[in-house]
Amino acid sequence: MLAVHPYLPFDELMERYTPLADYLGNQLERTVEVRIGSNYADHMGYIGREEVDIAFMGPALYVDLVDKYGEKPLLARLEIDGKPLFHGKIITRKGSPLTRLADLRGRSFAFGDPESTMSHLVPRFMLLQAGITTDDLAEYRYLGSHTNVALGVLTGDFDAGAVKEEVFYQFEQQGLQALATTPAFSEHVFVARSTLPPQTVAALQEALYHLKDTPEGRAILAGIKEGLSGLVPARDSDYDNLRAVLNILHRHGIH
Repeated sequence: MLAVHPYLPFDELMERYTPLADYLGNQLERTVEVRIGSNYADHMGYIGREEVDIAFMGPALYVDLVDKYGEKPLLARLEIDGKPLFHGKIITRKGSPLTRLADLRGRSFAFGDPESTMSHLVPRFMLLQAGITTDDLAEYRYLGSHTNVALGVLTGDFDAGAVKEEVFYQFEQQGLQALATTPAFSEHVFVARSTLPPQTVAALQEALYHLKDTPEGRAILAGIKEGLSGLVPARDSDYDNLRAVLNILHRHGIH
């Protein structure tokens, strides 16, 4: 079972990850199915309780997983255009009078899932740095996914919101503009259940690392995310800078 957190609509995630599941199944000579979590917490629970074999997860969710359930075998992290790092965007509509984060005081804001790295947690940290808490906002809501946030801002339901770069660029031409860009953090990661045999973990790592070496593999990568140039080794320490951010949020009662 390959589990994926619901950062995009269900059908879109199934389309993106089914080819990868089929490829891994061929490499392991067994069937690999895709499971999409109903929410981020549901997804974390499945891999935390060893109920799925492989899980793809965002950085903050991975940090929380380790904190709650202990370390899991790391299989690989994404490499985008040769770099295993990514950013998020705090967004508004084109033509908005907002020009800096401090301008969000008294405005409405759309977050994604409460457990999301780039649609909630890192943006909350950035707002804190700008002197803005949720009490300073006229309204804020959790819309569940990055796509919902982008659409909520585009339709004018919210003055601003937070999304990963991929979703910002997807909707930029429809009328989004960036108010701020987050710092860089280590990319999304594939982990395995702790009870998976070591030889299977090693086989999965090799299969993921070598995806970029064949036309079939590169097509699978391109289908998952535009600009995905490969899957590369990951260490738990790659996420230490995000841990520091999350620790600051926790001290402010933000989880």
